[in-house]
Formats: sequence, C-alpha cells, structure tokens
Amino acid sequence: MAITYDVVRQVARDLYGWSLKKVPDDTLDALAEARRRETNPTSQRTLDFMQAAARAAEREDRHACSDAGFPTYFVKIGTRLTLDGDIRRAFVDGFADLVETIQPPILKFITHPLTLERSYTGKDMPIVSFDVADGADYMDITCSPKALGSGRWADLKVFSYPKLADIEGYVMECVMEAGSQHCPPVVIGVGIGGSFDNAAKLAKMSTLRRIGTRHDDPMVADMEERLLAAVNKTGFGPMGTGGDTTALAVHVDYSHGHGFVPVAVCFNCWINRRTAARIHDGGKVVRLE
Repeated sequence: MAITYDVVRQVARDLYGWSLKKVPDDTLDALAEARRRETNPTSQRTLDFMQAAARAAEREDRHACSDAGFPTYFVKIGTRLTLDGDIRRAFVDGFADLVETIQPPILKFITHPLTLERSYTGKDMPIVSFDVADGADYMDITCSPKALGSGRWADLKVFSYPKLADIEGYVMECVMEAGSQHCPPVVIGVGIGGSFDNAAKLAKMSTLRRIGTRHDDPMVADMEERLLAAVNKTGFGPMGTGGDTTALAVHVDYSHGHGFVPVAVCFNCWINRRTAARIHDGGKVVRLE
C-alpha cells in the first residue's frame, strides 16, 4: 500500500503541534546534568526554572515558548515505498490544520522578508527538505520549528584552505556575537565543507543529533569537545545569567568539497524543539521523538 497525502498531512500537523509543547527527553536530561554541574547560584535557579517550565508545558498541554516560529521539516523518503497524492502539499495543509485547531492558538509568525507583513501562510512555507534513504520502505519526518532564538544568529563564512584553528576561531566568533540573545543554554550545529548550501544544511542537521552522542570521526569528536569547553568558558550562562552552562552540546559534521571551505554555524535555543515520526509503507505511523 502507498503512503497517502492524508497520512502525511496528519503527521505534519501532529509533529509541529507536539514540538511546541514537549522539550525532548535528551534535552531535559542535559538540563538536569547542567544543573548538577552549575556553580553560579543565579544560573542554578534559572536552570531549575527551565526544567519546571518544561514539565509544566507538557503536563498542562501548553506551549513551552510563546514564539512558535515557523515549521521546518526534514523528510527522508525510502526508495522501496509508494507515494499517493500531493505530498509537498500535505505539509502546507497540515500546518493550516494546526493553525485552525491548536490550543492555545499561535501568533502570526510567517513574515514576508521584504514587506515584513505577518500571516499564517507564505511562499515556500513550510520549509521542507527532502532526502532519499536507499532500500528503505518508510518515510522519516523530523520537525524542528525555527524561531528567533534558533534562527537569528546563524552565520556562514567561506574560507580558502583553512586550518582547524581558523574554523574553530570562527565558531567562537559566532558564539561571542550571539552572546546570550539566543536563549541559552543552546545546542550548536557546525557544518564544514561541500558547497555553500550543503554546509548550512549540515549545520542545521547537526542540531538534530541527540545530546550525548559523539561523531564517529575521532578528529571531529575531539573538535566538538574542545568547542563545547570553550563555549562554556565564555560565562554567558543560562539566559545570560552567567555561570558554566552556555551550551548543552556542540555537534559538528563535514563534507568533502574543494579548496574553498564554507563553514556554517547555527543554534537551537534551550527548548531544542524537535519531533520525529516514521511512516511505514502502508501508512502505519510510529512516533520516534
């Protein structure tokens, strides 16, 4: 049986709604661990408040943050399944369904980049990135809404034959520029190499990695550890209160390319919104996160 428009529409709607009200479990664990390590009393209280707010949002079925951002989906389509219907349209209509039904309602965050007019619809909304999974008989969909804290401070720079220190120095420049304006403690994604657009995608996808996982390349894993330690020595701390916890994780990925090396850096705020589901061939839906 095919995966239908109706199934994708419902999953797109549900994932976005869930992401607004549930802080991921790995993020909650990381916040609790950060609280155990934190030495600054004000930052300790801030981390306590964050955990309490996350639990209350889930318990009371309300939004963890008033900024719902806009819906961004990452879709991986297996080559052994069949699709039936306008799948890209299913994401548009799923978001429209959510706008009509979600409680509490969300504000108009979809913004025209030239006129700054706000609405619930817009060109290319939602943002959907498609990829292919060879040999798979399912579709994976991940939703990670982008709001001001997780979008405003992203940056990209193209280097020519950079040294590792150049790349790490640039990441820290982005961290210092953002300060505490992205609602820390954050998850930082870094994409290195490939083309301009590929580096940005690598950075975005890196923010979706579960906190506590290591890159399978030892050189990259070591880089992640060095950067995380450096970020947490900046002293910005949770919501700018100082202390030891400006980032919960730094996740780096890379792609081979040319002598010119684009480096992209992006952030997810402390809520680290991320939900995922798998639709099996035939329409069975399994929630992954």
